[in-house]
Amino acid sequence: MTLKALLASACLAALTASALTTTARAADVELTLSHWVPATHALQPGGMEIWAKSISDASGGRIKITIYPASQLGAAPDHYDMARDGIVDIGFINPGYQPGRFPIIAAGEIPFLISNAKGGSRALDEWYTQYAAKEMKDVQFCMAIVHDPGTLHGTKGPIQVPADLKGKNIRPAHATMARLVNSLGAASVQVPAGDMRELISKGAADMTASPWNSIYTFGLQDVTKHHLDLPFYVTTFAFVMNKAKIDGLSPADRKVINDHCTPDWAEKMASKWADAEAAGRQKMIDAGGHTLYKPTADEVGLWKKATASLQGEWETSATKAGVDAKAAWAGLGETLRKYNADVK
Repeated sequence: MTLKALLASACLAALTASALTTTARAADVELTLSHWVPATHALQPGGMEIWAKSISDASGGRIKITIYPASQLGAAPDHYDMARDGIVDIGFINPGYQPGRFPIIAAGEIPFLISNAKGGSRALDEWYTQYAAKEMKDVQFCMAIVHDPGTLHGTKGPIQVPADLKGKNIRPAHATMARLVNSLGAASVQVPAGDMRELISKGAADMTASPWNSIYTFGLQDVTKHHLDLPFYVTTFAFVMNKAKIDGLSPADRKVINDHCTPDWAEKMASKWADAEAAGRQKMIDAGGHTLYKPTADEVGLWKKATASLQGEWETSATKAGVDAKAAWAGLGETLRKYNADVK
């Protein structure tokens, strides 16, 4: 009996050691998430960190995501290719930083389309998921989001009607905005958000497109004193992943990741950022020294007229990308209405 007990004990110890080794291996899933805004930007503590913790919790601690902010691993326009090539496992991208490369998701860039970031992010993600495998086939698409509606901020006033842009150098938020400002007689000077401060302070641009609180986040509150007080546009963003890394995960871990790449998570990711951006407008008013130009109804009509051709341009680009553009546009509008995120 003693011998049998010893043998049984040895077998149990071997099985336990094997199980512990397996658990250790399973726990060793480390993913890098790279982005290009400051670590203090509301998107990191209010979105990315919450998302990463939820993934860790849902996986029983098997998956750990390390976040690298502020372009530590590469420049903002390179993040799609960085995820594609495995330089990072997860990249946060602004598709509009690479004009013409992602024409389908660019629908979300058209002004006066998306009224808010929360329902807008849920809607854009739900709509775009059906096209992501076609347009972003080099990566594993996770989710798409938008920021709270932004506007134009300048060093010289006023900014009230489209004619006020003529002759100015303007930093656009994305390719669609660049085409718009060029069509209005302005020159676009496109740089990532992190470079806005240097661009404006050196006088290389007179104006920038930005949501409200990002003026503070990127340190432009002392150089931009004139503001178009109008919810004008949003910017589309996406989280994309290295295919080989995700495919190499266990089925259980892939399920955890997939469960965190949903329209519900897109809304969660955008929500705290949206609140922070919206609060920036009142913060600016309270600070004083800023002039907010609120267009009349007729002047809003001038802005909408100035942007009217952008939908047709998008349809042409989307058609060339192999999409039924009219059906896609109608589908986007329907999805935005479903989540009360359309502009009335």
